[in-house]
Amino acid sequence: MNGQLDRYQRVLSGLERKSRRRCLISRAGIDFASNDYLALANSCALRGAVLHAVERGVPVGAGGSRLLRGNDPEHEALEEEAAQFFAAERALYFGGGYVANFAILTTLPQKGDLIVVDELIHASCHEGVRSARADSAMAAHNDAGAFEDAIVKWRAAGGVGRIWIVVESVYSMDGDRAPLAELIEIADRYEAFLLIDEAHATGVFGPDGRGLSAEYEGRENVIVLHTCGKALGASGALVCASNTLCDFIINRARPFIYATAPSPVMAAAVREALVILRTEPERRAKLEALVAYASAMAEARCGVTPSGSQILPVIIGDNARTMAVAAAMQERGYDIRGVRPPTVPEGTARLRVAITLNTDQQTVSDMLDALTEELERNSV
Repeated sequence: MNGQLDRYQRVLSGLERKSRRRCLISRAGIDFASNDYLALANSCALRGAVLHAVERGVPVGAGGSRLLRGNDPEHEALEEEAAQFFAAERALYFGGGYVANFAILTTLPQKGDLIVVDELIHASCHEGVRSARADSAMAAHNDAGAFEDAIVKWRAAGGVGRIWIVVESVYSMDGDRAPLAELIEIADRYEAFLLIDEAHATGVFGPDGRGLSAEYEGRENVIVLHTCGKALGASGALVCASNTLCDFIINRARPFIYATAPSPVMAAAVREALVILRTEPERRAKLEALVAYASAMAEARCGVTPSGSQILPVIIGDNARTMAVAAAMQERGYDIRGVRPPTVPEGTARLRVAITLNTDQQTVSDMLDALTEELERNSV
């Protein structure tokens, strides 16, 4: 048994030397780190929905996969309501966005197809592409022409299968938006499918918070992923697509077939979150105003270029300095986390500042004053 853990310890020690070793830190201080953009996660509304679900006999656990005894009326009600809300033909509820992306990319693209992903796409999509049967190519970030170039190059080399374009509508670490209109045109031109991960747009952008893909949902060549654990304040993910593609996922996606179904109680919470999106537009308006204020102040005080979303990346570059500033901000009562490679490209370690309704203008102003001081104190 002696020495069996040595190789793992060597890797951890190497990460430590590069200031890249991760550890778990309990939540503390004012929230500038979560994805709880509309402050629903700890809201009375969602708590009430969960309590009411339990009181009317909704089980906490599903007890099995959806294809066995785990298919609960709450799952089906959520999927029906979500399809109507997002104007999709059908919706499927997964336990999380990571597994949903992985399921889509390892199930729908077939051998002989091509998957073209944005270079900054979420890790779940990269993992799905690596495990997929289709060919793959990477396109420069938010460069619609690069997607088309990859398609043309593949066709010229003899590729004859279906093409899959995969993007996030709002990117989780940069906060910028994909050129969806241009990508839709490319998808139509090459008879391709477009998979849009709306994780950081659902609940925040679009009519009723339906996301930036709202005008494209319902098309047979568009698949949209709406995660439920960010602005919706719950957990899970909804895959919105055609009846045919959803049925194919039910029949062929191993992460769907062989996983215990999500909690029916959580499905009830998501149903309530969708009601809130539709009936409380003031939440989005308030967040929009707070993001505009934070963006303007961050640019003026810290030189941070606004991203156009609720995600404000403060790029520092050096791993150690990034984590030092993050630790200093935490000590001052602001929960801000550092993000390092490989989550972001080398040399772009950053503070990922998230603007949510768990704060207000005065708190944002005070935080930016503190951040300005810590950036100067920890300057190179």
